[in-house]
Amino acid sequence: MAIPDYQSLMLPLLRHAARGETRVPELEGKLAEEFGLSTEERNQLLPSGRQKVLHNRIHWAKFYMSKAGLLYSPRRGRFIASDDGRALLARNPVKIDLALLLAYPAFRAFYAGGNPESGEGEAKDSDQPAKLSQSITPEEQIETAHVALRAALREELLQRILQNSPNFFENVIVDLLVAMGYGGSHRNAAEQLGGSGDGGVDGVLNEDRLGLDRVYVQAKRFALSKSVGRPDVQGFVGSLVGLGASKGIFFTTSSFSQQAIEYARHLTQRVILIDGPRLADLMIEHNVGVRTNRVIEFKRLDEDFFADDE
Repeated sequence: MAIPDYQSLMLPLLRHAARGETRVPELEGKLAEEFGLSTEERNQLLPSGRQKVLHNRIHWAKFYMSKAGLLYSPRRGRFIASDDGRALLARNPVKIDLALLLAYPAFRAFYAGGNPESGEGEAKDSDQPAKLSQSITPEEQIETAHVALRAALREELLQRILQNSPNFFENVIVDLLVAMGYGGSHRNAAEQLGGSGDGGVDGVLNEDRLGLDRVYVQAKRFALSKSVGRPDVQGFVGSLVGLGASKGIFFTTSSFSQQAIEYARHLTQRVILIDGPRLADLMIEHNVGVRTNRVIEFKRLDEDFFADDE
């Protein structure tokens, strides 16, 4: 059983609200039980990891029906079915969706972005923009778009690295490690990382300013279709053993084979494998090779602020 979309939640939500005052948190358990959701489905989070999908969809179902006048808030943090909402339930609708809500002038005005009192927003059906998705909430649309944009940026970063020289890739690693706090200045890090690559090690970085703890680095600029196998990782680990080192980072623009990942997982030494997608994510996180184009701040209702204290 998948988590129902916000439109599927409207009718059962209105029925619960017709029985008396309620709150979104109170309805989560009831609706999850009603739809037979598993514990995993009840706890599933939005891509941001900051809110449960079910909670988000219940909130938007309640919000849209409030805009249509089917619900109202008699006191802080609570809502109940309005006379219009009860009248709708009396007609025994099979479902409540956006098409039905658009029959209410208040919702049509909200949907068109107008003012219901001034008569604005009474757009014709042919003029109605596709503002609201039929299945996912606006917040989910935003987060889905963010995920898609980040994935595209990640892929573009890796393609640009592959289009440049091996020396450029080395500089990318230097810039990233400095941005993450390794190696002190760019110059020091470049000197430490620009070694000959003897013994399967491309460079060494000081983890602290006195050089008491060191991290050894290996970097492989491979095409995205070619993976780094266990022999490459074994060679790097052998170099660490020969140097008496306990920490290493292996970077690649591609991926690591499952055998390489399993091998690194059970080592005595601490070896971190950074594949292409993770490398790109780190570059984005630490602003290496990217710049902020636009910042959009989204705010969410503070439900604790509006909780009923009585």
